[in-house]
Amino acid sequence: MVVPRPTAEKKLGHSNEEDKKKVQRWLEAIIFRYFHIWTPINCQGMIKSYEIAELCLRAREFFWMNRLYREVDVPVKIVGDIHGQFEDLRHMFNMNGWPFSEDEIKEMGKNHYGRVKLVDKHVTKTFRLPIQYGSPDRHPGPSHYLFLGDYVDRGTFSLDVVVLLFALQLRYPERITLLRGNHESRAVNKQYGFYNEVMRRYSEHIYEICQLPFYTMPLTAIVNKRIMCMHGGISETLHDFKQLDNVMRPFDIPDVGIIADLTWADPDPSVDRYQDSPRGAAKIFGVKAVEEFCSHFDLDLIVRAHQVVQDGYEFFANRRLVTIFSAPYYCSQTFNVAAVLHISKDMVGSFSLMKPVQELNSHSKRQQKKTANVGPTAPTPIATTPVDKDNDKKTTGDGDGKSEEEH
Repeated sequence: MVVPRPTAEKKLGHSNEEDKKKVQRWLEAIIFRYFHIWTPINCQGMIKSYEIAELCLRAREFFWMNRLYREVDVPVKIVGDIHGQFEDLRHMFNMNGWPFSEDEIKEMGKNHYGRVKLVDKHVTKTFRLPIQYGSPDRHPGPSHYLFLGDYVDRGTFSLDVVVLLFALQLRYPERITLLRGNHESRAVNKQYGFYNEVMRRYSEHIYEICQLPFYTMPLTAIVNKRIMCMHGGISETLHDFKQLDNVMRPFDIPDVGIIADLTWADPDPSVDRYQDSPRGAAKIFGVKAVEEFCSHFDLDLIVRAHQVVQDGYEFFANRRLVTIFSAPYYCSQTFNVAAVLHISKDMVGSFSLMKPVQELNSHSKRQQKKTANVGPTAPTPIATTPVDKDNDKKTTGDGDGKSEEEH
């Protein structure tokens, strides 16, 4: 037997540590660009195609190394559909706290921002531009987040949403959890905007690479063993979370079964338990189904997204289930509020709301017509509402139906 020399082990460990630090600095450079430098005008030059490819491959490996159901600790902030509204995602982080601290972002700035090279005949000097970090009323971080899927389609900057969230997931895996939505599927996002956006900005090769992490993402998360979260809804065929360990990855989203239900199912007060969905995929489920599901898994609450709700959140089944939607002024047509659900250390829930400005003066209207960037105007300040203040009401409006071509 040949025993490796201690010096060799030391060098190997040092090398691995150095490689890890290089990857972290690279991820921080991407995060800092989207945190501090990104604008709708310069976004095309923010990241190169080879960086997107590297990021997606690393994200795929990360998701593949973890289970399809994730366990999440409190406190945590739960976010619904984003749908390519990158500007609103940044507003949301400013309001609720980014997944990093002020000291961490300052360190990123020192390493990655404002390097300007002046080359003379004999000397090359590097200067750093002054660092300013945006809004002084930004909520301090770090905050922990759970996202419920549907990052792409509909909005203008789906790729930017994906790149930032993947970079945050890889750099701060203990602070960010990303779940899969029904739009993280080639059959859907090739029709509703993501494909056209990536083809316009990069290539079909980059579009296909983006699908690789989508097809390995987790489907559900359990917050403090008492709150179950998913994009779509509950499934009558899910009896044990270990069933998800049998799913072979990568996988597409079928029309029926547990995977379909977790990404496509909807609540409906007109049914007791389960019926086929008018969407053409998964099931609809009623109050009794929610009660029985919560009793079986010993849950206090089910949190899901997937449908536009006018007030940002709506309860169902005697407040045993809540739908949240986090894309304000959805598709630049619906004056809906966006909501983020906060779960405290004491398991107390509250909502922060981001409201679109509905009344614009004539100057703002003229400016809105001139700009090519369609998105909500600046949000109103945070309004926090206790979970138990709202009453039950039917979730209204669909994020999207499922056509025959999507089957």
